[in-house]
This record gives sequence, structure tokens and C-alpha cells, in this order.
Amino acid sequence: MVCAVAGVAVFIGGVGSSVSDLAPTKTFASGESVTVPIDPADKPVIYLASNAAVRYECEISGGPGPAKLAKTTGSQTITLGSTVWEQILVINAPAKGDYQLTCTNEEQATVRYGVGRPVTAAVGGVAGGLAALFLIPGAGLLIAIIGTVVVLMRRKASRKRLAVGG
Repeated sequence: MVCAVAGVAVFIGGVGSSVSDLAPTKTFASGESVTVPIDPADKPVIYLASNAAVRYECEISGGPGPAKLAKTTGSQTITLGSTVWEQILVINAPAKGDYQLTCTNEEQATVRYGVGRPVTAAVGGVAGGLAALFLIPGAGLLIAIIGTVVVLMRRKASRKRLAVGG
């Protein structure tokens, strides 16, 4: 039972931390220019949170080499609290460094932009959580079975010794 509870706890923790790791770590308003540390290994993306549909334009500069922005395919969103972040652009940076990022929109809407990791990055955390969900209780069950077999074998051997000696 303890292993089942531990497996569920690790699963929930793994999934929860995976989703929160995706959320934008640096957010900014329309027209604001921010310096963002970019590591290509993290596969950074730009998210948009808005209460209305907006047309946006983003530019990236600086860093150790010219970075490019590319539109994402499909619609990928993350909901944290009451904020829905939609992944809009992928940042293709040639090297790790600090880049200047500016995003603007024409509409008079409440818009926030943010830089985070792609939704696909959560797969590892979810897979690890699922593995823990099954492996920890499975290991507990295996230990219980082995312990039961050992106890039964010792009892049987003890009974034989008593029968022979008595």
C-alpha cells in the first residue's frame, strides 16, 4: 500500500513539475524589449496569453549569432491557473547566449508574451511519472511476494526439524 501511494505521489509530482517547467519563465508586454537567456538545447519557444485574438509580430536580435523565429505547427497550449499560454513561435538560436526579444500587436487587448519550453518537452516528465506509477508499486509487490516465500520456506524447514527431533 505504501508503494502504491509513493508511486501515485511521484507520478503526480513528475507530471506537475513537467507542466510548470514548460510555462514561460520570462514574460513581457507588447512593445517591451527584454533580454532573454537562450539555450538551443532547451528548444525555446514564445508563448502568447491574450483575452482576444491578436495579430503579433516578434523580432529577435543580439546573442553570439543571428537567431531566427519560426511559426509553430498546430495549436499547443498550456494552462497555468487562469492563464492560457498558446505556443506561437519557435526560437532557432545558433548558440547559447543572451538575446533581445520584442513582440508587438496592433489590437488594444491585454496581451502577455513569454519564453518557455515546448509542450513536447513534457513527454519525458510524463513518461517518468508513468514509469514510477507502475514500477514503484510493482517493486513493492515483488518484495512482498519474495518475503512471503522466504517466510513460508523457513516455516516449512522449521516444522521438518521439529518433526524429526521430537
